Amino acid sequence: MTRPVAVLVGPPGAGKTTVAHALAGRLGLAVRDSDDDIVASTGKAIADIFVDDGEPHFRELEHAAVLTALAEHDGVLALGGGAVLDPRTQEALRGHVVVFLDVRITDAARRVGLNRDRPLLLGNPRAQWTIMMDHRRPIYTQIATHRVPTDGLTPDEVTDAVLAALGLVQEGAHE
Repeated sequence: MTRPVAVLVGPPGAGKTTVAHALAGRLGLAVRDSDDDIVASTGKAIADIFVDDGEPHFRELEHAAVLTALAEHDGVLALGGGAVLDPRTQEALRGHVVVFLDVRITDAARRVGLNRDRPLLLGNPRAQWTIMMDHRRPIYTQIATHRVPTDGLTPDEVTDAVLAALGLVQEGAHE
């Protein structure tokens, strides 16, 4: 059975996409991002799907994309930040290596500005992000097999920490 080597989850600004690419590159594996799969299959940007079709429709597309990726992909998989909200997706992730890239508001805000095409962060992005994380953090923590704090780290340092958490190399091995 094909299964991802690691599934990266976390909020906007955690570095899921960046770290997935770095991790896949270091391991010589392919990278896949469920948000990219949705954009490719619909021909629409995520923000446009939210506006045109609504969040419930997007979440159905997201769940289907995650199930497909879990079944087909044997590299590194990055999930959209809200993918874990669906209990069916939580169940599908059982038995997989799931890495929660944890980040605090300060670093997340610096990394993404919290306002670029983030439909769930409209209005006061910092307040929305904090409310979102108050709800999501317990879910990320529950489904994760590993938690890697990313605050104050470069993408290479986060990748080192993920590799160390997975027991694949010693932390700090990348210079």
